[in-house]
Amino acid sequence: MNLVVGATGFLGSKICIELAAQGKAVTAMVRGAGDVKLAPLRNSGAEFVVGDLKEPASLDAACQGKTAVVSTASASLSRQAGDNIQSVDLDGQRSLIDAAKTAGVAKFVYISFSSNMTTDGPVTAAKRVVEQYLMNSGLDYTILRCGFLMEIMVAPIVGFDYANAKAVVYGSGENPLSLLSMDDVAKMVVLCLESPAASKAVIEFGGPTPVTLHELVAAFEEVSGRPFEMQHVPEEALVAAWEGSADPVSKSINALMVDFARGDMIQMDQTLATFPVEMTSVREYAAKVLSSP
Repeated sequence: MNLVVGATGFLGSKICIELAAQGKAVTAMVRGAGDVKLAPLRNSGAEFVVGDLKEPASLDAACQGKTAVVSTASASLSRQAGDNIQSVDLDGQRSLIDAAKTAGVAKFVYISFSSNMTTDGPVTAAKRVVEQYLMNSGLDYTILRCGFLMEIMVAPIVGFDYANAKAVVYGSGENPLSLLSMDDVAKMVVLCLESPAASKAVIEFGGPTPVTLHELVAAFEEVSGRPFEMQHVPEEALVAAWEGSADPVSKSINALMVDFARGDMIQMDQTLATFPVEMTSVREYAAKVLSSP
């Protein structure tokens, strides 16, 4: 039985659904049975267990009888009372690792950031600490260092308004990014749970072909048949926003935007030779979202 922590999040829910679709038993850790986000998980056949990263006793119970734990949880995008980077991304993840070890879990998959994400921010710093804690835990682990996710970074929330043919371009627009689909991360997680090559491994995982932001816009223009209006935000403005941030979540998001502007190119040839994931291209992603109602 596989336990997914962060199961109601964008990525965690996709991992639950992919596991279930491949016939793998999956339990989603949730904080309440009334969450509207549970419907797609329930429809996939996932089971549920109540738990909270801020409550170690609930993690001990959630990990009992599980063969693997997959953790995507973060307080950076979705928060409830008492959630913050210290309590969730740092202390909570370490408590989850401890609970998994105590319960005799055979495998722990931790979703982290690409090693190219180096601008100082609380979430990035927490992930690096948790990575080291997991490596020192004695558990069999896979740390999946993911590139920027298209569903978040190529979306209206950051100014990529494809429905209205408008795009905010960060930095020069000429730095390559290995943009990655959440669907492909979910497929990769399933392989990591099964493959000996993923044992005690840190894997950099990005999209199939790096593209610049200008190339990204061009791909959307070609697929949509419409010219895009572009607004450029200079890297200096992003750095100023990052340096001026006091709130830990804002500091973290602004740090990631600096990294996004500077590029995140991940070589995938060897990884895909070992883990044959059928990857989603930028053009395929564009066709998918542009055809959505």
